[in-house]
Amino acid sequence: MMVIIYVGLVALGVDIDVVFGAAGLWKHSKSEGHEDYGLLVSDKARKYAIVKVVDEPVSLKDGTTVLQFETRLQSGIECGGAYIKFLRPQEAGWKPEEFDNGSPYSIMFGPDKCGTTNKVHFIFKHKNPKNGEYVEHHLKYPPSVPSDKLTHVYTATLKRDKEVKIMIDGEEKKKANFLAAEDFDPPLIPAKTIPDPDDKKPEDWDDKEKIPDPNAVKPDDWDEDAPMEIEDEEAVKPEGWLDDEPEEIDDPEATKPEDWDDEEDGVWEPPKMYNPKCAIAPGCGEWKRPMKSNPAYKGKWSPPLIDNPNYKGVWKAREIPNPNYFELDKPDFEPIAAIGIEIWTMQEGILFDNILIAKNEKVAKSYRETKWKPKFEVEKERQQAEEEASGLDFLASIKRKVFNALYQIADIPFLSNYKPQILVSSRNMLFLICNISISLV
Repeated sequence: MMVIIYVGLVALGVDIDVVFGAAGLWKHSKSEGHEDYGLLVSDKARKYAIVKVVDEPVSLKDGTTVLQFETRLQSGIECGGAYIKFLRPQEAGWKPEEFDNGSPYSIMFGPDKCGTTNKVHFIFKHKNPKNGEYVEHHLKYPPSVPSDKLTHVYTATLKRDKEVKIMIDGEEKKKANFLAAEDFDPPLIPAKTIPDPDDKKPEDWDDKEKIPDPNAVKPDDWDEDAPMEIEDEEAVKPEGWLDDEPEEIDDPEATKPEDWDDEEDGVWEPPKMYNPKCAIAPGCGEWKRPMKSNPAYKGKWSPPLIDNPNYKGVWKAREIPNPNYFELDKPDFEPIAAIGIEIWTMQEGILFDNILIAKNEKVAKSYRETKWKPKFEVEKERQQAEEEASGLDFLASIKRKVFNALYQIADIPFLSNYKPQILVSSRNMLFLICNISISLV
């Protein structure tokens, strides 16, 4: 079985059921620089929703299933998603126009970027056979979103041997096992035991490892009132200090706006600017001696800590069998009954195209080669030409390499806890490169 949505080849609203949300109007639009059409997010700061019910539900339980689609961030992206939801069968009476963020799905897959969040989601919902509840399982350490404005193709291949493989532009970025606790959060298979919710810590349980020494006495020479800093009496006012010059002055070039009304707007005052005389002097205004650390400062006295003779350790509730524990040889996925895009984005220009569900990896590869790759090559050549024409090809190349290298580092599993700091470092490094390059021009 194969399901294909040729977004680039159909008229919007003819073969696709359309749902609007928060004035998010979809457009059937050309991809920039191509004759190829796609489904376009046309406005900023809007919620977008659209769904296509497939003719026959697609089973995920047997054999291989490939989920694939193209997306292009034509305006770049600072805060927004470009992921797709593969919906499970809905309740009786459900209508496509009711599709929203509460519509149950089997798998959510695709790029998402906002602030320090930069990941290609792979999330699946699985029904616990013991209690009937659906649990959302997130792929750990997902790959990052490409940092350009080119068309990219995202592929998730679900294997019958419990494996999922994530590819971007046909290159494998992540492989995971659905049953492995280290690959999904929370794990698909629950823990065999759980802390007893009815077990309570005894009132006499002492879990303080250290206590203040009851026999300690504050030394007689301990001055709690000594300040942390004192004036540096040896400091001397620098020669050339301009005592009578303020650090800021009225901007002499500022003029009162013609439409300024003193009665309504108040008395007009010119904006302030940095005093240029202070730029060539060691300082302006009233000089004061700088502060230095007080060698006599000790702060508030407190007794030293000693081992607690009554320490019993960290209390933990006793473990009991988990009533929701179950075992599986492979995931019991719900079938895909519809394909939906439901996103909130602060960016316009997000383009979707060629959404595919296939049972054969060769079919997905064929679509990458024939549908995606020709567009990507044209866009890549055009980008390089524009950089060369602007004379910034070297800078842009270095920036991309630094940016991509740091994002790859951030994707390393054991560094995942430091990913926000790494991403901030990438932005700071790019800013530094820009400043260096400007100074060399």
